[in-house]
Amino acid sequence: MFARKILNSRKESTIEVNYKGSNGSAPSGKSKGKHEVKDYNKSLDEEINSLNKLQESIEKLNIKEFSDLKKIEDLTKNLGGNTRIALEFAILKKNGGYKWLKGGKIPTPVGNAIGGGAHFKGKSTNFQEFLLIPKEKTFFDKSFLNMKIHRDLQEPIEKLDKNFLLQMTDEGAWAPNLNDEQVLEIMSKFCKEHNVNLGLDIAANSFWDGKHYVYRDKKLTREEQIDYVNDLIKKYDLFYVEDPLEEEDFEGFAKIKNTMVVGDDLIVTNLERLKKAVKLKSIQGVILKPNQAGSLIKLKEVLDFANKNKITSIISHRSGETLDNSISHLAVGFNIPYIKCGILGKERQAKIKELITIEKELGFITIK
Repeated sequence: MFARKILNSRKESTIEVNYKGSNGSAPSGKSKGKHEVKDYNKSLDEEINSLNKLQESIEKLNIKEFSDLKKIEDLTKNLGGNTRIALEFAILKKNGGYKWLKGGKIPTPVGNAIGGGAHFKGKSTNFQEFLLIPKEKTFFDKSFLNMKIHRDLQEPIEKLDKNFLLQMTDEGAWAPNLNDEQVLEIMSKFCKEHNVNLGLDIAANSFWDGKHYVYRDKKLTREEQIDYVNDLIKKYDLFYVEDPLEEEDFEGFAKIKNTMVVGDDLIVTNLERLKKAVKLKSIQGVILKPNQAGSLIKLKEVLDFANKNKITSIISHRSGETLDNSISHLAVGFNIPYIKCGILGKERQAKIKELITIEKELGFITIK
């Protein structure tokens, strides 16, 4: 076992771990909830050195079952979430990926087609992601349709944004200088034409100033934001709405109706926060990000509680991604119904291609 430094999709340094010939690497989020586990408790270089000093102890561990990862959690308790997750991803792959977890269901891709917010440095939308959730039968067909729509969106974007220069967000979504409802008008037409569900990651925390939700053209109070989001759900038939309010407003989330309300910054893959959300009926869906939880054992605890309480789970990439495809294996191995991994970019495509391969292995599709 050894650890080293690599670059993620934003050209930032992150950690990669080789465990008995299998590699695992950790992503990093741009839009982070304040309650998520720290990426590193020390500097990245210090964490890499600390992990490498544990090489002999780690290699001696007898890890046969998923529950044996508790030994890794105990041994690395002083290290950050990214360090532990990179190691556990490598162990997951060494042990057969999804086959080790004994699951076998292929998720539906949630594709980020147009975006802005914290994922783009220039002028863009307030909402962070405009999402495609296709209804095709196979993952192969769903991912192909997402790519087709992403490509075809270029023309209507250029008609509205005369200065559009094919800019993209950190996640490979188009980043036009348009307002949110202009984008929703474009997206809703494509979704109706192709029988695709439309979703939003509002990421409202990123434009909440403590008193108002500050848009490009307006400032809304909490109550006005709730009404506005509910109006958008009705007007555009939104199937999925993620983080419609700031990260502490559990009660406000419960007032968003007639859609799948999804918590990301609200929950940050934290079991106690999910328990609070279930008690207050805040959400119907939860984002699962391995490095938010800080370990795969804790991720599984959140997933199990969500399943027990009929909360839909969506395993997710981060905006600063690597070529690691472990979340694809986790999605299949844990029978998670949705995976949010983008549409374009080699780091996003690595997850999609792996799921197509797994789908073929499981006999759900035949690709010549």
